[in-house]
Amino acid sequence: MPLYEHVMIARQDLSNSQAEGLIEHFGAVLSDNGGKLVDQEYWGVKTMAYKINKNRKGHYAFLRSDAPSSAVQEMERLMRLHDDVMRVLTIKVEEHAEGPSVQMQKRDERDNRRERR
Repeated sequence: MPLYEHVMIARQDLSNSQAEGLIEHFGAVLSDNGGKLVDQEYWGVKTMAYKINKNRKGHYAFLRSDAPSSAVQEMERLMRLHDDVMRVLTIKVEEHAEGPSVQMQKRDERDNRRERR
């Protein structure tokens, strides 16, 4: 089955447990349609570059899935209909990276970047 990565932004006025409940809900939608949630990460509340629906901040979540395209389409459809979800991005990948995403890594663990001048 194809591999996908999803990033979801939920409204800022949700509690942390409600935002994590959304992740569980959409993971269940995937599994009900023949896919599975490989990994999930809750990134927390982050400030956005611009306002979306009068919100400056949002709860960010990252999901890795192994699912048929029909399951992903159904999950995206339900995400777009859900009042608490503001944005969704889904990308098809060749393979999932091992370990935590870049957002969850500490600065010391990240690859060495070019020194600032």
